[in-house]
Amino acid sequence: MEEKKKIAKGVKDFEGYGADPVPEEGQSLDWSDRLFVDVYPEDTRKSKFWPDSPAAFRDVLEEYTIKMKTFTETVSKAMAKSLSLEENCFLNQFGERELLKARFNYYSCCERPDLILGLKPHADGSGYTIILQDDVEGLQVHKDGKWYTVPTISHALFVLMGDQIEIMTNGMFKSPVHRVLTNTERERISVAMFYTPERKKEIGPEEGLVNQERPKLFKKVKDYADTYWEYYQGGLRALHVAKV
Repeated sequence: MEEKKKIAKGVKDFEGYGADPVPEEGQSLDWSDRLFVDVYPEDTRKSKFWPDSPAAFRDVLEEYTIKMKTFTETVSKAMAKSLSLEENCFLNQFGERELLKARFNYYSCCERPDLILGLKPHADGSGYTIILQDDVEGLQVHKDGKWYTVPTISHALFVLMGDQIEIMTNGMFKSPVHRVLTNTERERISVAMFYTPERKKEIGPEEGLVNQERPKLFKKVKDYADTYWEYYQGGLRALHVAKV
């Protein structure tokens, strides 16, 4: 507990150890603890929230961040190629000072999983999110009125599309609503890396994905993540604010 207090966040703050900022009245709290830190660009880091224990934490997170930076370049290029676009088009939209934010999630055992969720249903406001899971299932995505459990695959990364990629791809890639279930017998740990365009960078649908058959679905937006959070606190999606 003493170590946790050293990196504890304020009630309204994002960064640090603790729960998310308190949601609006009537919204449920999530059954989880988390540590949320900015990791890239380096000058956005707040070292006071990087724990000294375990001793290897800082070095491991530094190495993981470097690898995630390379990984996002590979994924962004692959997505562009899959849509027959110039391979750097999404990288250009994210900008030269794109953001990486790490969230370490701990879901303790819960005696009433029928009443409490580890993480409430939502879609991500990021470009996309890279998730490293342990071997305990719990993450689910919503499609066609049903919830589907994401399999846990050892040493695999799960890439979850966010609202901003849905905007960039003019709706070709969807930002799914997802949630995390609690478990009566086993705790669960995951690490989510949120990849988001640089601040003040305007994003919008790639021109190569707009035509007569598929008109422009979204307008250009800046700092969508800020607008997203306002709606998230009320249990709502924000994607409609970007629709034409």
